[in-house]
Amino acid sequence: MLKLYNTLTGRKEPFETPAPKRVGMYACGVTLYDECHLGHARSALVFDVLRNYLQFSGYTVRYVRNFTDVDDKIISRAVQEGVSWQHIVERYLRAYSRDMGRLGIAPADVEPKATEHIADIVGMIRTLIEKGHAYQVGGDVYYEVASYPPYGRLSKRKSEDLLAGARVEVDGRKRNQMDFALWKASKPGEPAWESPWGMGRPGWHIECSAMSIRHLGETFDIHGGGMDLIFPHHENEIAQSCAATGKEFARYWVHNGFVEINREKMSKSLGNFFTVREIFDRSGCRDEVTAEVLRYFLLATHYRSPLDFSDVGLQEAKRALDNLYGLFQRLDEASPAEEPADGALRQALQCLEQGFREAMDDDCNTPAAIAQFQQLRGEVNGLLKTGLSGRACAEAYGAFRRLGRVLGLFQLPVKDWEFRDLQFRLGTTDQGSGATDAAALTDREIEQFLAARNEARRARNFARADEIRATLAARGITIEDRPDGTSRWKR
Repeated sequence: MLKLYNTLTGRKEPFETPAPKRVGMYACGVTLYDECHLGHARSALVFDVLRNYLQFSGYTVRYVRNFTDVDDKIISRAVQEGVSWQHIVERYLRAYSRDMGRLGIAPADVEPKATEHIADIVGMIRTLIEKGHAYQVGGDVYYEVASYPPYGRLSKRKSEDLLAGARVEVDGRKRNQMDFALWKASKPGEPAWESPWGMGRPGWHIECSAMSIRHLGETFDIHGGGMDLIFPHHENEIAQSCAATGKEFARYWVHNGFVEINREKMSKSLGNFFTVREIFDRSGCRDEVTAEVLRYFLLATHYRSPLDFSDVGLQEAKRALDNLYGLFQRLDEASPAEEPADGALRQALQCLEQGFREAMDDDCNTPAAIAQFQQLRGEVNGLLKTGLSGRACAEAYGAFRRLGRVLGLFQLPVKDWEFRDLQFRLGTTDQGSGATDAAALTDREIEQFLAARNEARRARNFARADEIRATLAARGITIEDRPDGTSRWKR
């Protein structure tokens, strides 16, 4: 049974839905003012894989992912470039669609925009005022945090800690500085819509509440996004939604971890980010190959853990996929054996299916799921030496593709895979392009590393084996695993 870590309760919980085998899921999308970076890609991929696995498990999923298309950043970008805000929105909406398409991430079932839901937003704000949870100051409307005593239950913040990091706008007219804007009076030249409080536009938080309720109902199953959204964005969503409807908002809150550069969160505000477009354009491989490499790299770390971005990590993902596609090629080219080991293979395939499901049921543990594929790769390589029938080879390849489809892996025809090094240099401070470090290791030292790795593989300690491979890769040493179970290296 699937278990998901629920940020609201702070524990893994069995995933249960009121409507049998039907799921409503909402994930916060991007603000359309710039290109997407790798952090955006990770979040989109996490919920793409979660949707895939839910569908694989027999659920019907209604997936909603929004776009923020009116915001201070959008307006500022438009003024800076001397174009309309609509022009900025359309440019970066096209860029987002391009990037997600290149990554193989399918669109959500519904992709609402804030400006298309002004009536829903206005209606929700009116309800909050009528229930005493919001107040008007001039042409602005604020949510009164003190009117909702459970405020802080998602982020687990105490009242004295709430103001820190809340990105609040200091305004002496507010009853409390923690109160946040639901409606903003328009300034000259800004986009604006009619409302009972005058011409203006919605605040950031209210739009997601209004859109998710509009498309999924007052209570739905999964609400997701990056960990940076837990506070204040999702905390505010809970407060205003529960106050407006009198019902629980979302049953499960799922949040992915940050992508980091040198253990610091990748973000546009810090200037330490790489866009998805840069990664594709500089990879040196076809889009389909780069997409699988990037997906493998992102999914090799559990979605809730921080992920440190590096050239070495991407190159290791490429080599891991090279090994798998190499196996697929051998399966395709294998000559039928007189006494095939088909029974052992089918048993191994059953173990793969069971292990894959157990890994994914455990809070979408994609690293453990990937480990199942790597384990089977080693077993099939061994069975190929004994001999397999043509039908068994096809079954093995089909199992990799069928289960890999959940993760968006192993979907390319073998003939289209590129067995060449990933050429990727974005100037990170990682030590690992390795050209100058290779000579620092003697041949004997490399052989010792390789012997330790082979021992780890025999003991099925794949994490240790991968760690040694990464250590050597960081020193400019590449390892090629052969079908007979041996390995060779080169500088």
